[in-house]
Amino acid sequence: MPELVKYLTDVHAMEVQALVQMRAAPDMAGDPELAQAFKEHCVETERHEALIRERLEAHGAKPSRLEDMLGKLSGMGFGLFAKSQPDTPGKLATHAFSYEHMELAAYDLLARIAEREGDAETVAVAERIRAEEDAMSARIAARWDAVVDASLDGKDASEALDSYLTDAHAIEAQAIQLLDKGKDTEGLQTLFREHLAETRHHSELIEQRIEARGGSTSKLKDAALSLGALNWGAFFKSQPDTPAKLAMFAYAFEHLEIGGYEQLERVARGANDQTTFQTAETILAEERAAAEKLYAAFPEAVGAVLR
Repeated sequence: MPELVKYLTDVHAMEVQALVQMRAAPDMAGDPELAQAFKEHCVETERHEALIRERLEAHGAKPSRLEDMLGKLSGMGFGLFAKSQPDTPGKLATHAFSYEHMELAAYDLLARIAEREGDAETVAVAERIRAEEDAMSARIAARWDAVVDASLDGKDASEALDSYLTDAHAIEAQAIQLLDKGKDTEGLQTLFREHLAETRHHSELIEQRIEARGGSTSKLKDAALSLGALNWGAFFKSQPDTPAKLAMFAYAFEHLEIGGYEQLERVARGANDQTTFQTAETILAEERAAAEKLYAAFPEAVGAVLR
């Protein structure tokens, strides 16, 4: 079962990365309830790592030292990034929300592949872990109000809104790069091309709000995130199972955007900027719809891999 072992190796490295992040997250959460959720999920993540290691051993395999090392380094980089941000609680919550959905998607894909391979025990493990990742993502989503309060921490909401808008523009710039690179992927062409058109419109809407408020898009942020998108594109192209990997990462990226717009809505409301609030609300609805369509495409993505 080489394909199944490969996926088990991938999710093990993902759990190694998650552990580094979960151990650092409570001190940066800014909200006691969210900090406690991170502590409890850290215990769950330790169990997830052990369960996946057991499934690898059942197939006569071991975790990849290289992938696990890269996971640890990536997790450390995430912590340093979050600490460097002026609104650390918000950045932390957004990225954790996205990461939980990447794990959720990864375990959904793992369960589908294990089922096709006739490995009922791995299906059960994947479904159990998936449910716990789903529950953690819901706990983060329930704390958006508290996260925004902790991020603002007495700052003027109107001044903060300008920064949130430039962040949103930078994220849309990365989304355009990712979708453009994935638009020819088997089984995802129509979905990616439709959402690429939506995303370009989202970028225009955010740019209009920035200009209306007398600001300008942050070229530095856009350039940095676009470079990240190009690197992700190179990663996808290097993978023999690109459709499944791309569907998984795109699903996670949609939730990065969803987390960002959840917070942008709240900051706009605090700044009494109704037009920006409505813009964020409109985009948020379309990002949620795109995420649901991506999830519905998972069976085809797995089928493309196995074919």
